[in-house]
Amino acid sequence: MSEEIVFDCLHAEIVNYCLDASKDQHDLATLEYIGFTTGYRLIERLTRDGTRFKDELETMKFICTDFWTLIYKKQVDNLRTNNHGMYVVQDKAFRFLTRISPGAKQLEQAPKFVAFTCGLVRGALSNLGINSTVTAEVQTIPACRFHIEVNRN
Repeated sequence: MSEEIVFDCLHAEIVNYCLDASKDQHDLATLEYIGFTTGYRLIERLTRDGTRFKDELETMKFICTDFWTLIYKKQVDNLRTNNHGMYVVQDKAFRFLTRISPGAKQLEQAPKFVAFTCGLVRGALSNLGINSTVTAEVQTIPACRFHIEVNRN
């Protein structure tokens, strides 16, 4: 329990630091980059002793179960795909949004609390050989949807 509080406080301080250092309060690139490098390193440690995944879907399932559980202490609520490189990961009680009161003003602030996780997922997938774009959508707090588009170039 105590490590969860430390992680939540660390995340809040990273958000504050990045947005205070930036002239633009909507510039979330630094938060996303910190998440990317963290995810890249975490997945390396998490998968170093395991076998490689057989396909993209198996990799995504791993991200939604083992990787998500390691970080957020729960699995995602839903994973959907169109089988053409687009995945939607839904978390109905996203950890960094659960302590925020629902409301229009808070909904406006939600992107800064999900940018780190977008980078985290993108970094993890990048290390596993999947180049992707990850965006988040928050329509109601504390639910969040992460859209993962695999770039097949």
